[in-house]
Amino acid sequence: MSRTSPHQHHQHHPTGELSRRGLLKTAGGLTAAVALGAASAVTTAVVAPTADAAPATFTHPGMLHNAGDINRAKVRVAAGTDPWLSGWNRLTANSHSQSTWAPRPTATIIRGGDGQNYPQLYNDIHAAYQNALRWHVGGTAANGDCAVRILNAWSSTLTSITGNADRFLAAGIYGWQFANVAELMRGYAGFDLNRFKTMMLNVFYPLNNQFLTGHNDACITNYWANWDLCNMASIMAIGILCDDGAKYDQAVNYFKNGGGNGQIRRAVPFLYPGVEGYDLGQWQESGRDQGHTVMGMGQMGALCEMAWNQGEDLYSYDGRRFMKAAQYVAKYNLNMNVPYTTYTWGSGQNCAQQSQTVIGSGSRGQVRPVWAMLHYHYGRRLLLDDKYIAQMCFSVAPEGGGGDYGTTSGGFDQLGFGTLMYAK
Repeated sequence: MSRTSPHQHHQHHPTGELSRRGLLKTAGGLTAAVALGAASAVTTAVVAPTADAAPATFTHPGMLHNAGDINRAKVRVAAGTDPWLSGWNRLTANSHSQSTWAPRPTATIIRGGDGQNYPQLYNDIHAAYQNALRWHVGGTAANGDCAVRILNAWSSTLTSITGNADRFLAAGIYGWQFANVAELMRGYAGFDLNRFKTMMLNVFYPLNNQFLTGHNDACITNYWANWDLCNMASIMAIGILCDDGAKYDQAVNYFKNGGGNGQIRRAVPFLYPGVEGYDLGQWQESGRDQGHTVMGMGQMGALCEMAWNQGEDLYSYDGRRFMKAAQYVAKYNLNMNVPYTTYTWGSGQNCAQQSQTVIGSGSRGQVRPVWAMLHYHYGRRLLLDDKYIAQMCFSVAPEGGGGDYGTTSGGFDQLGFGTLMYAK
């Protein structure tokens, strides 16, 4: 089996999930497979001294959507089958998905502080993404042309991202999102892929890398998990887009062994096995509020989905630790009780200790389009009992995207349309 084997070969192991990359490497005689513990285990540490090597050949398209995802959506929508058709109707009704969208590129994007203009960027990215989906699924050239028009406009104009510390959020969130659109449009007539890659390498990556290595000169635990995660996802997406194995490995390595809160064991610091029959994991931002906690499901989900499409199973890493967190977050946001352990961390530049003693109820139940990706992975690809994730997924279906969840940045933290693109 090659490293880029189709996912149909992935097998579910009821008593222990083999790591996806481990399975592939074993077949190639490169390394022994590492067995992850059963779902009921408190934790099964699987920490290699270095990350697995990037794939010898990157799969394209191979970020949030692979060729199979795209073809399935295309066939199901053409046949008028739900839930794909409902997801498609949600897409075509969105104002961002119209082929008449006019981009508003600018040389400098500012997030945080004076002169903020970053909504120009996130609105255009989501318009490009939605038009790219309409072209792939519906086959309309006008939408493909629009997506490319937006990509080319920004790659010929944007030279810097600045502002206060929030500039790192902009570089991270909009970095992985923009790279995903480019991945969908690579090979499209008129798309200047090389110029777009140059923009990603020169404008986005330096800030992504600067944040993960220096954390804005703050205590390494000062910033919430989402800050690390969006920058990790951007580095991974840039690595895939540019066929750059070192960058891809940088993101995977940080997920497994990084020092900040995006590293999987820091992002999910406490585990609760067998709570009413289900394993739960407390999310790092759970004591903060639920809007940012659900955002974390989308940021880590995007990272795991992109890795999956390149043959790396971060979804199941460390005894499926992320699944336990998603179950926990979904359960609480379905208005059920979950356990909570006091969370203490070092803040500021001198690592002054702060603690959260109770779970944060702010924004509880907030809807973000992050759950379809998680349910259709754990519940349908792996055939696991993901009770709370599944309930959350279907309670908010069909998922929309940017423009459907308010006009502020939180409604654009994830690309959405998971019902259309992930339903199985």
